[in-house]
Amino acid sequence: MTSGPNIALLWRGQAAEWTHRFHEARQWPVLYRDEAVREIRDELLSCDAALVWVNPLDISGDRSQLDPMLREVAGCGVVVSAHPDVIAKIGVKEVLYTTRSMEWGSDVDRYVDAEGLRARFPEHLAAGPRVLKPNYGNGGRNVWRVQLDEAGNAPALKTSVKVQEARQGSKSERISLAECLERWVPFLNDGGVLIDQAYQPQSSEGMVRCYVCGHRVVGFGHNLITALMTPTAIDTTSSTPQPMGRAMFGPEVTRFAALRKAMEDRWIPEMQRLLSIADHDLPLLWDADFLFRPGEAISDGSYALCEINASSVAPFPPSAVQPVCRAVTNQANGAPANC
Repeated sequence: MTSGPNIALLWRGQAAEWTHRFHEARQWPVLYRDEAVREIRDELLSCDAALVWVNPLDISGDRSQLDPMLREVAGCGVVVSAHPDVIAKIGVKEVLYTTRSMEWGSDVDRYVDAEGLRARFPEHLAAGPRVLKPNYGNGGRNVWRVQLDEAGNAPALKTSVKVQEARQGSKSERISLAECLERWVPFLNDGGVLIDQAYQPQSSEGMVRCYVCGHRVVGFGHNLITALMTPTAIDTTSSTPQPMGRAMFGPEVTRFAALRKAMEDRWIPEMQRLLSIADHDLPLLWDADFLFRPGEAISDGSYALCEINASSVAPFPPSAVQPVCRAVTNQANGAPANC
């Protein structure tokens, strides 16, 4: 009798945190730390596959040493998911710009230098509130809603604007547009990218997180994102509503059937074409966050992409476990994922 493939689960943290979630696969924990990167490389080379959960912006460290090691391991034939090169395509805010022509797209601009930011952002702001975010980020850090104090023509640099960070508990400020833009210039240093997206007014419908294994939807999460909602009065004492915990659903839930069909039939294949991602390179667990467009009935056309997460997708619904186990086992055995 032959045994199944050896699958490593790689993350930072404690050994008991993850292994129980994938009890159907023959797996063991590999706890990552930069100072042991070469030893961990050798351990992964003895595996058939590695599922990786490492946040690139965690207080424990970044992925500057991890990603080159994972590329080396993948080059030796070990299945690595998500591969760093794929994360660099979809797990960054720039995906909003590269896929803006898709049905899930919205009004998005991209800045690579201070000149472009100063030239184009005021014109966009004249049309309505905007959300500025760096290419890399999570938890609402450095994600800011910007809007004019008073609607009007293209604002001057001295014009007063209201700004609010997406981190829970952040307070709104009134500053000049010039000061606002100067806050963002450092994010453009050393090849940095800023993404500028039209603000999608939050509604009682909240945000939908679509969990995906390869090209198959394996579950949904739904919660109310309140961090950028307008308080009753914007001043230094008012606060936003409290967020609602995320409710998890399996892929068959009726309320998101149109979104599932759009993702599987059109949007994922189109994203793959735009970004040159082969089927076998799609992460075995990733998610796409969608905001509801204002004033539209719930259908596949009512969703606007907010971001894609691929480097450290957690938590996830129980319905994702079996498809991910099956997919990683198939890929480790040299077969298509077939989530």
